[in-house]
Amino acid sequence: MNAAAEIEDLRVAVGGRALVDGVSLRARPGRITALVGASGSGKTTTGLALLGEYPPGARVTGRVTVASGLVGYVPQHPGAVLNPARRVGALLRDIARTRVRHLPRPERRAAARQRVAEALALAQLPEGEALLDRYPHQLSGGQQQRVVLAQALLLGAAVVVADEPTTGQDALTKRRVADRFAAVARQGIAVVLLSHDLDVVRAVADELVVLRDGRVVESGPAQEVWRAPRHPWTRELLAERPDRPEPTGQPQPPAPGARPTLDVRALTARHGRTTVLRADALALRAGECLAVVGRSGSGKTTLARCLAGLHRDHAGAVLLDGDPLPRTLRTRTRAQLAAVQYVFQDARAAFDEHRPVRDQVARTAVRLRGAAPDAALAEADRTLAALGLPGETAGRRPAGLSGGELQRAALARALLARPRVLICDEVTSGLDTVTRRGILDLLTALPRDRPDLSLVLITHDLDTAALADRVAVLDAGELVEQGPARQVLTAPRHPFTASLVAASAELAGAAGRR
Repeated sequence: MNAAAEIEDLRVAVGGRALVDGVSLRARPGRITALVGASGSGKTTTGLALLGEYPPGARVTGRVTVASGLVGYVPQHPGAVLNPARRVGALLRDIARTRVRHLPRPERRAAARQRVAEALALAQLPEGEALLDRYPHQLSGGQQQRVVLAQALLLGAAVVVADEPTTGQDALTKRRVADRFAAVARQGIAVVLLSHDLDVVRAVADELVVLRDGRVVESGPAQEVWRAPRHPWTRELLAERPDRPEPTGQPQPPAPGARPTLDVRALTARHGRTTVLRADALALRAGECLAVVGRSGSGKTTLARCLAGLHRDHAGAVLLDGDPLPRTLRTRTRAQLAAVQYVFQDARAAFDEHRPVRDQVARTAVRLRGAAPDAALAEADRTLAALGLPGETAGRRPAGLSGGELQRAALARALLARPRVLICDEVTSGLDTVTRRGILDLLTALPRDRPDLSLVLITHDLDTAALADRVAVLDAGELVEQGPARQVLTAPRHPFTASLVAASAELAGAAGRR
């Protein structure tokens, strides 16, 4: 079968450092070629090469050829490539008109509308007609992704590059995304999937290319590579947690009369006039790890932001050791700010790009605990080293650290406040499996090493939730179920929880059957 696109011996270097070196792959019509590897391994650089896009100042050697047609690109953050000032329908119809210019003028409008409808259907956006009058910011992330895919299909793309399309998605959404790109491949389009999500890759990929430090360490038919990986790195990457871990078991019962560290009562949160979260009662005790799970847009992050004082438009009470916490950061005392710390999903955006990471970590102890600068730096060095970041690495600016290293630094910065409650919002969702394991090992060890610390894990991933003591489930802004992790994840009571567990098992089962 002739390749729809081919890369031969590609080398891309910036400032003398090779981002990819000697990479080759063939994308065939009707097949899905998946590129997997750690953060910074060269997946996105390779995928963008198919579009002829390279970093500024890059020196490029090798050959990239596309047999016919265009190459479509679905980025990890699709909203960034949609014109925010134009309605979705106008964006799509503009493209469709360029494809029907060969027709007689009276036929063009109907033909363009037909092409838009067909592209929306193929992109699995059945409600597309109802969305055409909306602006991109009025769509969910998943809807934006499907609109970008529809754009590529309207342009007649022979190849579609999908960059981390399931990052931060729940099991139900992942299953649909996987089905969507499988449907595109069935239309004879070559799909190049860049992903760290091994369940999705195993479920849909026909060919597998494993990258490490910009080089291909192994490639071949996906099933063969999965069954018998030859390279040690491939074995480490693919063997990571092949089965869901058993939930940690029943949490220890609280001591008689013990007061929760954090107590949520009759909480409701709004965006404008719309109520987006209702949680009647939720408690977190010292040394306990609580996982909050649910679909994208279910209210998980809104709940976390209410606890941390980052979402002021809410009613009800959030109590810390029995005392009410003010709704906003500005009205909390220094001690209250230190007591509840937040680690964001995008660690890179949470650091000042112009200052060394070590200095930014140490500043937390100065600002929130009044520590002397020298003592704060010494404590920062000890904490960073304990989290696997030696002084040479921590002394760099954020651009010199990988995503996983920055997440460790973000954890260190939060820990220097000596918090009572640590909130981690999807902190592993954009990381490869090996890096994710290291971060999760660190997180689950924290309550053991610091008995007064409580941990809140905001996650879409039920494997991660299984590491917690207790699980709370949100659906469409409602707290629908909570309890010990073993009970919730193995014998769910609410229909939504059951569907989430079933979808996760189905995705893993589909991967295992390939």
